Amino acid sequence: MPAFTIELFPCRSDNFGVLIHDALSGATASIDAPEEAPILAALERRGWTLTHIFTTHHHTDHVDANLPLKARFDAQIIGPAQEAARIPGIDLTIGDGGDFTFAGRPVHVIGTPGHTAGHINYHLPEDHLLFSGDTLFALGCGRLFEGTPVDMWTSLSKLMALPDETLVYFGHEYTLSNARFAVTIDPANAELQARIRQIEEVRDRGEYTAPTTIGLEKRTNPFLRVQDEKIRAGLGMEAASDAEVFAEIRSRKDNF
Repeated sequence: MPAFTIELFPCRSDNFGVLIHDALSGATASIDAPEEAPILAALERRGWTLTHIFTTHHHTDHVDANLPLKARFDAQIIGPAQEAARIPGIDLTIGDGGDFTFAGRPVHVIGTPGHTAGHINYHLPEDHLLFSGDTLFALGCGRLFEGTPVDMWTSLSKLMALPDETLVYFGHEYTLSNARFAVTIDPANAELQARIRQIEEVRDRGEYTAPTTIGLEKRTNPFLRVQDEKIRAGLGMEAASDAEVFAEIRSRKDNF
C-alpha cells in the first residue's frame, strides 16, 4: 500500500495538530483534536475530509474540537475506555492491547498511563508510526498528573520495545525546553549535544521538531536512559531501581 500522507501543524499555544491521510480510501484521521480552526484549515489546504479522531487522553487541549468536528464531518471518535466519560463524542472505546483497522491497516493500542490514568498511544506497525500524545516527547515525557513514576516508567518501557525506526508524532512542541533540561542530566552524551545544536537551528528557522524516532530517543532522551551508568552516578543513584531513577529525573524536570 502507498504510505500515508501526514500533515503536521501548530494548534493552541504549543500543541501539534496531526492529520494522517490514505489516498486510496480517502480516510483521514486527526490525532486528538486540540483546536477546530487550524484542523479545518489543514483539511481545506489538503482537500481532505475528516473521517476519524484518535484520542489519546481526556485533557481539554486534546479534545476541545471533538464535538464541532464530529458535527461537521460525522467523524468517528476513538478513545481510551478508561477515560470514556471524559472524552466528548466518543464512539469507540479501546484499551491496552486493543486493535482496530484504519484504511485497511492495523492499529494497535498501547496503554500508557502516567500523564493521565487511561492515556493510550496508537501504533501503526506496518507504517512504523506511533502517535504518543503526552506520554513521550522529543527529549522528554509527560508530567505525572494522574499516574505514578512506576506507571510512567512502565509505559515508556513499552514504547522503548518498539522498533528503533518507528516515527513518533507527539503532542507538544516542548523540545527546546526539554533539551536544555536533558543536558543537565546527561552532560557527557555527545549525540545529545549535537542534537541540541540541531534543535536550536530548527527552531530558529521556525520549523518543528516532530517527528522523532524511538531509536533517537533511546540514545538521547534522559527519561529513557535511566540505566546509563553515567547518569546514575551523576544522580548518586547507582544502586537504585529504574523506576526510582526515572522518578528522580521527573522530579528534577518538574522543578527545572
